[in-house]
Amino acid sequence: MISLSHYLVLGAILFGISVVGIFLNRKNVVILLMSIELLLLAVNMNFVAFSRYLDDTAGQVFVFFILTVAAAEAAIGLAILIVLFRSRRTINVEELDSLKG
Repeated sequence: MISLSHYLVLGAILFGISVVGIFLNRKNVVILLMSIELLLLAVNMNFVAFSRYLDDTAGQVFVFFILTVAAAEAAIGLAILIVLFRSRRTINVEELDSLKG
């Protein structure tokens, strides 16, 4: 039987992978966005695990709000990424640091 600690360990592993992805890869915007999404997924898993363990639906309601914000963030982030690629021909973070008009 899978207990609460199994879900929490899996959430911690996903959270750790996402933090490593953010700090080690600072050059590719797509991987940064994927790491942020993975971080939100880890938090959602913990919310659902605690919600199920405590027999309270409040955690699952928070997950719906977080998923809505994550979907909007992904859509807006990818749209900005496409505009930057069309204008600069690169998605390298180090080359996108200037804010010229």
